[in-house]
Amino acid sequence: MEANPNIKVTPKGFLCILCNVNLPNLPSLGQHVKGRKHMTLSAVKETRKAQGECSVFVSGIKPDISQTDITEYFQKFGQVSDVIMDKSKGVFAIVQFTEADSTQATLSCLEHRMKGLKLRVKPREKKDFKLIPKKAGSENLQQSLDRLKPQLCQLASVDAQMQYVVERFQLGDNEKKARELLVQLLQEVFVEFFPDSQILPFGSSINTFGVHSCDIDLFLDLENTKVFQALAKSTTEQAGEAMSDDGRSEDSILSDIDLSSSSTNEVLELVATILRRCVPSVHKVHVVGSARLPVVKFHHQELNLQGDITINNRLAVKNTRFLQLCSGVEDRLRPLVFTLRYWAKQKQLAGNPSGAGPLLNNYALTLLIIYFLQNCDPPALLTVDQLKDMACEEEECVIEGWDCTFPSQPIAVPPSKNTEDLCPLLFGFFTFYANFDFAGSVISVRKGRALPITDFLSQNKAEEAMHEEKPTKTQPHGPKLGPLILLDPFELSHNVAGNMTERSHRSFQRECQDADKYCRSLQYQRKSIKGKSWGLVRLFTPHGDALRAKTEQLTISIPFKLASLPETLRNELHMAGDGFRLLWFQKVCSAVEGVFKNVLRCDIAPSTDAVFGQDSVVDAAGEMETSLNTSTNDSFDISESQDTAVVGAKRRLSSGSEASASPQGKKARMTKMRKPELPHWICAHKHMVWAGRRRVRRELIKDTDCRPEGSCMELEAQVTDHIIEKEPELKETLEFKVQPQMVGETESTKTVLTLEPTSDKTGVFHDLFHFLEIFLPKMVETLLEKEAARA
Repeated sequence: MEANPNIKVTPKGFLCILCNVNLPNLPSLGQHVKGRKHMTLSAVKETRKAQGECSVFVSGIKPDISQTDITEYFQKFGQVSDVIMDKSKGVFAIVQFTEADSTQATLSCLEHRMKGLKLRVKPREKKDFKLIPKKAGSENLQQSLDRLKPQLCQLASVDAQMQYVVERFQLGDNEKKARELLVQLLQEVFVEFFPDSQILPFGSSINTFGVHSCDIDLFLDLENTKVFQALAKSTTEQAGEAMSDDGRSEDSILSDIDLSSSSTNEVLELVATILRRCVPSVHKVHVVGSARLPVVKFHHQELNLQGDITINNRLAVKNTRFLQLCSGVEDRLRPLVFTLRYWAKQKQLAGNPSGAGPLLNNYALTLLIIYFLQNCDPPALLTVDQLKDMACEEEECVIEGWDCTFPSQPIAVPPSKNTEDLCPLLFGFFTFYANFDFAGSVISVRKGRALPITDFLSQNKAEEAMHEEKPTKTQPHGPKLGPLILLDPFELSHNVAGNMTERSHRSFQRECQDADKYCRSLQYQRKSIKGKSWGLVRLFTPHGDALRAKTEQLTISIPFKLASLPETLRNELHMAGDGFRLLWFQKVCSAVEGVFKNVLRCDIAPSTDAVFGQDSVVDAAGEMETSLNTSTNDSFDISESQDTAVVGAKRRLSSGSEASASPQGKKARMTKMRKPELPHWICAHKHMVWAGRRRVRRELIKDTDCRPEGSCMELEAQVTDHIIEKEPELKETLEFKVQPQMVGETESTKTVLTLEPTSDKTGVFHDLFHFLEIFLPKMVETLLEKEAARA
């Protein structure tokens, strides 16, 4: 590996200074350097370095000097890309050029005078780029709860606690007015550059679920501006003059850009320029063009408010109106949303940094709450399809081909017959999702029910085939499959929880299970007479580091990748219906066993309580899936007379003979037993078949066929045989256990192999593990393709 200034050699391996991560060996280092986090931070570091070389620090200015003044002055030394001003004091600025030569020309000038001021110009201070750690988050969570705890403990009921959470965190009247004034200011500015345009707020600022300091989301509607521009162009061509009907000159900003043909990012760059130069107290303006919906981000310094502006998000405005309607129809929705959002934040289930990350977003969590209320008995909220039938003709709406029709006023919707209090509804939410079948379900708020996942598997398969034949840049029509599939109420091709990973989804369902158990206790339902924490306080308590600390397991994940599966295997999975995961797990287990036995020549034997055959693998997978959906107790009850342990089975009723053998009036004695261990393989290696494989492979193929590692079963088996023949045996046989388990759902389904050494006197197990971590998934994919071709 080439020398990397971000990598430092340590006695225990390597240290990535950029990411602050320790790595044990070269394979791990290679994987890390190719990872998204490292590559992103490397790109940011290089960008910051380039910006520093192209920037100068300017002092000696006054508050009445604008960015435009500074730009016009320094433009004579070269093109200025940005000017960052200290707007709170107005005493310095950073001028950034597009070329480093402009920086040298500026510094070479002995004296800088602008509007009677003598400016002091010097090179911008160079600072090392460092990753800011996020460990302070847990302390902030506890501090947040500590401030809330005294008031919550004094209230008389959980219902009162939930109402207090709303009062404590909701947007105040002054905050709402400040947002309204900002919208008015932006409207006045943008209409000067984009005639007849509109600034429309959406999201948490106006959907009734906004909290203190939440971002303000804005939609810049340019449809009327496009019409104006077309009419102005037509009028100009007819008159033969550079003047439109309302007297606007062609040297206006619209003469520089054609909205009908310009790209989204081009228009957003123009919006960003207007924000920087024409809106007071706005700074930190930048365009995020790589997002699903590109936006311009900014910060209003005086209001201390983060904001986003988008030009192609009309559906989001309609989504906001829908949430407003639900909130107006159902009074209990707001307390539930505020309580569960705070709970999710405390448990680190929500709150993605900078809007991107694997955690649940607030909009998705709100839809999960609405879906739960739709499925209460009786329902507390109607489905979107039911609401559509209640709308009048004037309320019919279709946006980008999606039906967005629903009543505009809550009075048009009949009240719910559900009269449950907030306390049992919150309990019901946790119970509902603690046992929810995310594996086979696509959650539809529009239908108010779960749709079968198999329908979407076949749909995505057809779309992928079309995309391979005719690649396009457009998004696929089907939703992104993931561990949690939650369809948008209107844009039915959008999975609003598509950012979640298998780990974040498991955390969400596990926390729901823990909360469900807690809500069954008196500590949740009744106020403590001794002044102890109760109700929401215990529910909101964040996890401490000690509770989160877990022993690191050596695991290898083999993900379910629909796109890489052979066509024949895809067809088999589709035909299997709801059992497609178990069938895929069976195929993977057979392939794993084939790799160990036929490729790596490992002595392998299944555990004594299971054999990995065609049927038994499916049974084992079913047992694993059942165990994942049951409560995670350390032990379970089982009758002494039973020979087989069944997870979650109820105790049998005593027969007459059993009753006579037991004391009168007492139930049959129950014995606490550990859950049976999941099936596994016991593997043994006598040779280090993982050492020097690349060198042996090159010798065997003799540069006539450069095949990548793990792409050919016969070649890899020859490499193993060559090592066994040429290299000496280990002094002590290496023995280890491999335990397969299926976790996750849909495209995030994984076969997780847990490896544990049982006899490693020579200390080579970790080297074997790091080899298998890369080799095994590739080899399994190869064997699946070979089996499909043979079929």
